[in-house]
Amino acid sequence: MILKSTRLIVSLAAAIVMTAWLAVSTRAEIPAVAADVTETAPIPLDQIPKGITDAINAPDRPAEDKALDAGRKPDQIMAFYEIKPGMKVADIFAGGGYMTELIARVVGPTGKVYSQNGPFPEQFKKIGDAWGERLKEPALKNVVAVSRPYDSPDLLPVEPGSLDAVIIHLNYHDMVGFKLNRENVNQAVFKSLRPGGIYGIVDHSAKPGTGDTETTTLHRIDEQFLIKDVEKTGFKLMAASKALRHPEDDRTWNVFKKRGETDRFMLKFVKAPRIAAADSWTSMR
Repeated sequence: MILKSTRLIVSLAAAIVMTAWLAVSTRAEIPAVAADVTETAPIPLDQIPKGITDAINAPDRPAEDKALDAGRKPDQIMAFYEIKPGMKVADIFAGGGYMTELIARVVGPTGKVYSQNGPFPEQFKKIGDAWGERLKEPALKNVVAVSRPYDSPDLLPVEPGSLDAVIIHLNYHDMVGFKLNRENVNQAVFKSLRPGGIYGIVDHSAKPGTGDTETTTLHRIDEQFLIKDVEKTGFKLMAASKALRHPEDDRTWNVFKKRGETDRFMLKFVKAPRIAAADSWTSMR
């Protein structure tokens, strides 16, 4: 009887160990966004602020932009980053200005948008021309064009602590791949944001553990690499959304061949005030 009880205990112990090992193994294959941050579900459509919906559906918004909306889900992005009328927001590495225009329409005439691009090499001149033409539109009267290189000491022409949010949409991997001075960019963003201001980054996800190795080949970036890169400046990851996730993407696609279908992460960092000597971020969670 004692022998049977001993065998039973050993079997149960082995089962517990195996279960724990499987759990750890599973987490290793699909790492959490961060130890204390879990991705949230997409925001229900009936909870998207009307101002965001109206901006997206504006009749004078370019048809070519609207054609991208189904894949890019700008309603989720604007709502997740809490973009509202009257805010001051910067769009870093704005490209042709798709995101700049959306932000400008949401913040409205009482807000302001700083649309930043660096110098355009000859092969990207058409993008620069499109950006310039877009900024002439009446709906973008509240936009300030910023043409400054990424290593500029005054990258954003604003007073320190004056911006409510800064967004980089699908281009952080390019800053890494092109070896631009992203440390200067992150420091400039940190300096320009008010305490509690949001630094929002959306990008194409690479396989975990690949770091920055796929930024110029597949135009993707390892999410954990990016998080560590941004937090070095003093930001803290506060939230993440699964609204742009695509589980069917095995993360080997070149993003230009699968526009709007790639697996993308949406991260919300915050410039949080440090708390006393303990330097704790707990109350900001």
